[in-house]
Amino acid sequence: MRIIIGCDQNGLELKNALIEHMMSNGHDCEDIGTHGTEAIDYPDIALQLAEEIAKGNHNRGILICGTGIGMAITANKVPGVRAAQVHDAYSAERARKSNDAQIITLGAQVIGVEIAKMLLDAWLTSDYSGGRSAPKVEKVIAIDEKYRRPLE
Repeated sequence: MRIIIGCDQNGLELKNALIEHMMSNGHDCEDIGTHGTEAIDYPDIALQLAEEIAKGNHNRGILICGTGIGMAITANKVPGVRAAQVHDAYSAERARKSNDAQIITLGAQVIGVEIAKMLLDAWLTSDYSGGRSAPKVEKVIAIDEKYRRPLE
């Protein structure tokens, strides 16, 4: 599995902790930053990561900002991407199993490191199950395709 991770300055500590956690569990991931504490606009990171997912260069992505909200909104603007803000293990699992989300977003100012690790593990170990959710995900994809513009 090819995993990509990015954050703004609010998510730097959490991002580094999650990278360490993933590596200790045998996962590799590409870190697209930020790497310092200087202010960065979260849409820049979210767009870069979401485009990597949309192009198929990575299977899964993790975005972190203060709340996870802005990252999710931005990532979902990229055609072909389904990003879900998660804050509990059930939503993390369902983001994959029911919604086929390739990206999760986390809020470093609203969840702690240990909770974030638990959410990440729940999401990484879950796979899209289709079933009753398949027609709904297909409708989401159809909406996306209706308004799709080519990536530049």
